[in-house]
Amino acid sequence: MTEKQRPIVNPEDLPLDHWSEGGFFESSDVSFGSLLGLTNLGIGYGEVPPGKSGCPFHNHHVEEELFVILAGEGQYRFGPNRYAVKAGDVLGAPAGGPETAHCLINTGATPLKYLSVSANARTEICEYPDSGKFLAKTRDASGKPQFRFIGRPDTAVDYWDGEPGI
Repeated sequence: MTEKQRPIVNPEDLPLDHWSEGGFFESSDVSFGSLLGLTNLGIGYGEVPPGKSGCPFHNHHVEEELFVILAGEGQYRFGPNRYAVKAGDVLGAPAGGPETAHCLINTGATPLKYLSVSANARTEICEYPDSGKFLAKTRDASGKPQFRFIGRPDTAVDYWDGEPGI
């Protein structure tokens, strides 16, 4: 066990990273799986203010996610449906196409607090159905990002484009 690793972590004792983007996306969150010595499992804690979402509507092609609502209430947008959620609810987001796209929205009057647990795949493709984007990313065995690209399918080029002698 390294100096930073420990067998028990209380996310409320960890410093949160606060961020916001535009008028709808905002969160204070922290990833802490590495503090527990985990390399193949991602764990995070998030607090989303009323009326906000902690991420865009998206689906994963490789990683599965699980969310545990700790406090507050909100709406779980999953595929074409929306579900009311509250403290104690456990939400699944299996890997797949747009039918498994998901995001949490705080519809309550207090912060929506939750744990997120996911596979920590070394390679992942995510789609964002609302904006038509995709994300391709890889990371090394230690979790350090190696490659990351966000784009849209209409910017695709032919396999041989730009190759010498073509």
